[in-house]
Amino acid sequence: MSDTQPETNSQSAGSRLVDIVLDEASIARSTPEVEHDRAVAIYDLIEENSFQPVGHPPAKYVLDLAVVEKKLVFRIRTDDEREVVTHVLSLSPLRKIVKDYDLICESYYEAIRHATPSQIEAIDMGRRGVHNEGSVILMERLEGKIAVDMQTARRLFTLVYALHWKG
Repeated sequence: MSDTQPETNSQSAGSRLVDIVLDEASIARSTPEVEHDRAVAIYDLIEENSFQPVGHPPAKYVLDLAVVEKKLVFRIRTDDEREVVTHVLSLSPLRKIVKDYDLICESYYEAIRHATPSQIEAIDMGRRGVHNEGSVILMERLEGKIAVDMQTARRLFTLVYALHWKG
């Protein structure tokens, strides 16, 4: 019997995202608020994430994220440029939730300018709920392909949302 325990946390095992590249052809410039959310999501993802392509050894990974022909493309490579895997996912299961999230974000950003703190808080609670729902759908779509935790899925959903204008 061995004393060593298998590492379950991909952070401690050395498996993590160290960079995220959004395909410029997939992105249309948006409002300053959405641009800010996108930048924060990328920063937060790089700072702390749980990201492990299924069937591949722990490594430092770079994620190229794009929308091509209405499909979400996750191109994964190591930080030394070795290709790992590319996963192409249909955007159909995410389309409705992205539209819902877009509507509630518009309401939220408008409320910040004109509403009372309690109204802003109520809209923000709804926004977080829809965001969580989208994150769960994304985790389900990635199941068996890329293992991520909820925080990583939430930040990835923010980036998927950022790509939806042209996607």
